[in-house]
Amino acid sequence: MAESPSSPLNSPTWGRRTLRFSRRERARVSISAEAEDVASPRSPRPQSLRGGPKPSEVYGFVGSISTVVATVIFFVWAYIPEPWLHSLGITYYPSRYWALAVPTYAMVTIVLALAFYLGLNFMVTPPPTSFNMMFDQYSRERPTFINPVDGEERPIDPISDIGINHINELMFNTR
Repeated sequence: MAESPSSPLNSPTWGRRTLRFSRRERARVSISAEAEDVASPRSPRPQSLRGGPKPSEVYGFVGSISTVVATVIFFVWAYIPEPWLHSLGITYYPSRYWALAVPTYAMVTIVLALAFYLGLNFMVTPPPTSFNMMFDQYSRERPTFINPVDGEERPIDPISDIGINHINELMFNTR
């Protein structure tokens, strides 16, 4: 039985590199004789093979798989009738009341937390008539500079607040 020319075993890239794991190193790549002239065995290993996966990637992967498994178990428990669970040998499980109560409690808790956060922000915000809306400990008065003599460059003004009287004059004073 002859293999077709399009077979992956006849491909020029098949078998060039082999990834091996050992106790001493995380991963080792051996290059076949065809590619030895391109890559010297004494050259440093590529950066991608020096370390394993990042811990955040592992935690994310395990967390996503755990979430899917827990969701499937929850739906099996919530929707499969009790006689079927007993026939599978599953006799100890929480009451079906909790299949509706836990998601409902979670949604109500989220809505109440958002309402509490919004109310707390309203409580700590000063009223619009308060001077604290215009001035606080970070307010900066605009410095007054002496007009430079012609030919001198004027420095860039430092960051400062525009006074309310200047804003009122610009907005409401019709000249």
